[in-house]
Amino acid sequence: MFSFRTTSLTEQPDLVLRSGKIALLCNQSSWHPERGEYLIETLHKKGVLKRVFIPEHGLFGELQDQVKLDEGSEYDSMAPGCEFVSLYGSSEESLSVKREKLEDLDALIIDIQDVGARYYTYPVTIFNLFKVLKAESVNLPVYVIDRVNPMGRQIEGTMLKEGYSSFIGETGILHRHGLTLGELTNYFYNEINAKFPLHIISYVAESVNREMLPWSIPPSPNIPGLFTCHFYSGQCLWEGTNVSEGRGTTRPFEIFGAPFIDALADFNSKGGYENWNDPENPISDPSVYIRWTRFIPQFHKFSGEVCSGFQLHPVPGKQYHALAHNLRIMRFIKESCEGFSFRHGKYEAGNDKRAIELLCGDPLLVDYLEGNTDWDSVREEMKHEEQKWIRKAKRVLLYEDQLFRCK
Repeated sequence: MFSFRTTSLTEQPDLVLRSGKIALLCNQSSWHPERGEYLIETLHKKGVLKRVFIPEHGLFGELQDQVKLDEGSEYDSMAPGCEFVSLYGSSEESLSVKREKLEDLDALIIDIQDVGARYYTYPVTIFNLFKVLKAESVNLPVYVIDRVNPMGRQIEGTMLKEGYSSFIGETGILHRHGLTLGELTNYFYNEINAKFPLHIISYVAESVNREMLPWSIPPSPNIPGLFTCHFYSGQCLWEGTNVSEGRGTTRPFEIFGAPFIDALADFNSKGGYENWNDPENPISDPSVYIRWTRFIPQFHKFSGEVCSGFQLHPVPGKQYHALAHNLRIMRFIKESCEGFSFRHGKYEAGNDKRAIELLCGDPLLVDYLEGNTDWDSVREEMKHEEQKWIRKAKRVLLYEDQLFRCK
């Protein structure tokens, strides 16, 4: 059973929400300005909250990337007597939950902010929850409080291919998908032909979406603002390399660099380019300004070291294909800087693919980065895949705004 609801969670007439045993999957974005409190606190006051599921980065986004949460009483003061369960536990591939944590419940509420790219672990966490409900035949009603996609309706990239699924992406999802979280859960629900009740509450119905911008509360420690989302679908690929994606700075995914990129300091003068934004420059793009810079990460790659690199600045009013641009930048860095390499470490135990392969999710994109295919082939493949995704995703859209490609 599926329903799309246009009144807020607190206005729902369902008896289970008033007197049942409820679990909540959320983090710090689940805060409501009208009440001045987190949904955890609201449900606990009503006496219906039994369990809280915690995603990657902790309940307040206080944990860095891939840091495991030690189960304990860190959050007990928020809801004394409730059980707090991390869904990012002992291993990276176990972003899920056991049947016994679901079958004693009457309802599950999901209130969390997605960012619009398939690399983000929150949607995968939800999908794994759905798969457990399906596989174990747990008929648990799920209520999803929808939120605006901060990346908007623009889409980018190719759909993740079979054999490339991991905790940073599910098969069939585009790099930048353009869906709201509610629409994405609707997609997951249909993909597995689920039978448990799914109720999506429109983002228009919730006061938090009317009174606060969707990026006002950073959804995780390295998504600090709107511009982060603007670049994230492309810049996240640096995680599969030895180039810093800006973690450890105040502008992650907007700046990138490494000590060995200092070799490019005289690239323009030697090549006869006016600057990095010269239209003939191999990494220029008409939708962004590229600024040469230096920075010192305080943690993560090259902690405490001076990195040379770039900051991207959006040109107002321009559509920007972040993935396409960064694929070109990465190949340029690979071909121009001797110190560049793809990381050999794996994102996920049991998956023998490199991090860059899982992030790209498509062997053609990896071939391009390795220098084994040309840009025209990649561009045509992305165009075809984006058009295909628009047709595929149309059946799960819940709002009038349509998905669109960057021309």
